[in-house]
Amino acid sequence: MFSLCLIADSGSTKTDWVLLSPNAAPLAFQSQGINPMHQERADILRLFGHEVLPHLPLDASLSEIHFYGAGCAGQGKQMLQDCLHSLFPHVAVIEVDTDLVGAAKALFAEAEGVACILGTGSNSGLWDGTRLTANISPLGYILGDEGSGATLGRRLVGDVFKQQLPEALCQAFVSETGLTPAEVVQRVYREPLANRFLASLTPFLYAHRSEPSIHALLLEEFSRFFRRNVCLYGRPDLPVSFVGSIAWFFAAEVKEAASEAGYEVGRILRRPIEAIIHG
Repeated sequence: MFSLCLIADSGSTKTDWVLLSPNAAPLAFQSQGINPMHQERADILRLFGHEVLPHLPLDASLSEIHFYGAGCAGQGKQMLQDCLHSLFPHVAVIEVDTDLVGAAKALFAEAEGVACILGTGSNSGLWDGTRLTANISPLGYILGDEGSGATLGRRLVGDVFKQQLPEALCQAFVSETGLTPAEVVQRVYREPLANRFLASLTPFLYAHRSEPSIHALLLEEFSRFFRRNVCLYGRPDLPVSFVGSIAWFFAAEVKEAASEAGYEVGRILRRPIEAIIHG
């Protein structure tokens, strides 16, 4: 038997996992995203059984679990803790916190800054080097989540099917995705995990980001993220750093929006888990 520590950084689409052992190199793997705000307890437990437990060595004795995840606040945090305690009843230390705390630790360690997430969802918080001192509620992709993959996808399908983009782009979208308005309505209103579906459409935006209308859409949405989230902290003296695939792939547009809002972008990490491990 040997002891090890399991660390997770989870968004709504995917979860990065790392097993740390004093006797072996870190073992990294991925699973689907785990978000207790969008998934039932039974679904989370089933996901663990199919996608997480098979990666754990049979002779391993977990001593610590640190889970940083989307939706892991309030009731969501309690649900995830309950799931982990039921799956790993003998683990002495089980820590569950928001993905924003994980992002802040990865981006700033013990320094001050504004930590941001731009992935399937979005979030931001003021980090003092040890804890979050302020957080503007992201409100989710229906009410908020400005700049997120889900919100960008929602904007895209709306602009395509309401003919707000040039005709050539609208035709390209339909040709490349094969989607119809009825299929979009089905996926968004009648099937689970609509946020994942909408975020899955952002590669179209990336492929056509040089088109003026797409660039305008991206800049408007990232500007809304700064205006409705970052600017409310009133700390333009601090660096604003990001984690998440949307921030990573659209770094140029994010920095352009930041500059227009009077902020300077610090680090952008696609996957924060490596920095969490070594931070």
